[in-house]
Amino acid sequence: MFTEIRAALRPAMTLLLLLAAITGLAYPALVTGVAQVALPRQANGSLIVDHDVVVGSELIAQSFAASRYFHPRPSAAGKGYDASNSAASNLAPGSKDLRDAIAARVAAARAEGMTGGLTIPPDLVTTSASGLDPDLSPEAAFWQVSRVAKARGLPRAKVRALVEQSIAWPWLGIIGDAHVNVLLLNRQLDRISTNSPT
Repeated sequence: MFTEIRAALRPAMTLLLLLAAITGLAYPALVTGVAQVALPRQANGSLIVDHDVVVGSELIAQSFAASRYFHPRPSAAGKGYDASNSAASNLAPGSKDLRDAIAARVAAARAEGMTGGLTIPPDLVTTSASGLDPDLSPEAAFWQVSRVAKARGLPRAKVRALVEQSIAWPWLGIIGDAHVNVLLLNRQLDRISTNSPT
C-alpha cells in the first residue's frame, strides 16, 4: 500500500514543483524582464525625479494643502495619502458619517474660494477606493482655478489654460476618462510661477 501511495504522490509532487517553478519563478521573471526592457519607467513606478531626488510618482496622490496648489481628491488612506495604508472609508452611500464628511468638504471648498457650477464635482468631496487616486476630473481642476490664480497672483485665464493643456483625454477617444494628474499639474504651475513676471 505504501508503494502505491508513493507511486501516486511522485507525479503529483513533480507536477506541483514544476508548476511552482513556472508560475512562481519563470513567469514573473519573464514579465519583469519584458517590462524592464519595453516600459522601464512604468515598470519602476512612473517616478518623477528632480536632480536625482524622487519627488513622487504619477500613480500615487500626494497631499497638497496650500491654496497655491491644486488639491487632489480627498484620501482615507491612513491619516491621508499614506501609500503604505491604502484604503477607502468603506462608508455606505446612506451613511450619516459619509453625508457629514461630504458636507464638511463642500463647506471647506466653498470657504477656500472654489467656484464653478452649481454642483461641486464629486471627486473634490469624496474619497477614492484606494485613497491614493492621482487624478482629478477636468471639472474638479477647473473648480480650483480661481483659488490657485488668486493665491499665486496669476491671471485666471493663464491658470485655466494650464489646466486645459494638462488634460489627458481617453485613449483612442473611447478608453478611459478625461483626467488631470494633480502632481504633474502642480509641477507645471510651479514652473510658470517661477518664470512669470507677476
